[in-house]
Amino acid sequence: MCLDVDDTLLDGQRASRQGLRELVGTDRAWPVWERTTDDYYARFINDELDFDTMCVQRTKAFFAAFGERIDDAEAARREDIRMAAMQRAWGLFDDARPCLDWMRDSGLRLAVITNAPSVYQRKKIAAVGLADAFDVLVISGEVGVAKPDPQIFETACEALGLRPGEVAHVGDRLDTDALGAARAGLHGIWLNRGHRAPATTEVPTIASLHELPELLVGDLPAVPVPELIP
Repeated sequence: MCLDVDDTLLDGQRASRQGLRELVGTDRAWPVWERTTDDYYARFINDELDFDTMCVQRTKAFFAAFGERIDDAEAARREDIRMAAMQRAWGLFDDARPCLDWMRDSGLRLAVITNAPSVYQRKKIAAVGLADAFDVLVISGEVGVAKPDPQIFETACEALGLRPGEVAHVGDRLDTDALGAARAGLHGIWLNRGHRAPATTEVPTIASLHELPELLVGDLPAVPVPELIP
């Protein structure tokens, strides 16, 4: 079983909004920050920017959207403030630990597949108490390839000692996680926490990790799950 981290297990949006409030005193500009983050994080994933440069350039672009031009040094200073506040706010969704405990008790081997720099993501996983929760950590910054590239999913399957058809992957991003996994031969599952209208019927959709055990037991027979009732 493979899982994404941010906004799947960890409430990344809540933490990020707290960082923005610490930076500018309010989160009313969240839509601008979110769009700017999507743009610059894609550049990081595509190896156009390293992570630290991405963070600084994103902060500059965010303030530029409101007419304030700042240099790299000032952007780095403000980013440090935001990052520290966000890290203090890191925490799991309420449904994450019970789901992980059920899967572990069921005998499943667990892997993380995440697009992030190595040190940053390992720090985050440890900070929320999940350092020992997984058999395998597959982090794009370590393996040199990012979701939705099939190779990162194949890497996780190989590390788990399983064929792709024996593995499910759940994540909050429809294309990056669920469809990316499905295209690599895994059982892709979309965690649609935001109750967005489903854009596809190609993959199963759940609204909470509380729904995952029933889906694994009842509807994904190729995944080797013991016949347990959660």
